[in-house]
Amino acid sequence: MLVGQTTSGKTTCYKILADAMSEIKKKGTSTDKRYQKVKIQVMNPKCIAMGELYGEVNPFTYEWNDGLASSIMREAAYRDDDEKVWVVCDGPVDSLWIENMNTVLDDNMMLCLANGQRIKLRP
Repeated sequence: MLVGQTTSGKTTCYKILADAMSEIKKKGTSTDKRYQKVKIQVMNPKCIAMGELYGEVNPFTYEWNDGLASSIMREAAYRDDDEKVWVVCDGPVDSLWIENMNTVLDDNMMLCLANGQRIKLRP
């Protein structure tokens, strides 16, 4: 977690780290699996409703609609390559959305959705 004042360089820090890891992989200077190409997915959880973030059931059709976070994490979890996907929540930390992310952030690394689905993230 990067925490700091606005314009303090948080975005620049993670972008430089991602670029460095990708460049090390591209040049083949290390066999360490930690150095892979990095794809960054950025979202601001505070600018959308909880249903739009995690997904919700349509009250009229009873169909499940994925949210932004659930679709990003599902796509990242089911990749079959070594490329790393960083999901960046860019915005103020809020107890409402961070509590729902709690299962992802613990040792289980699993996002549990309201429809009963569980998305197990890759290490």
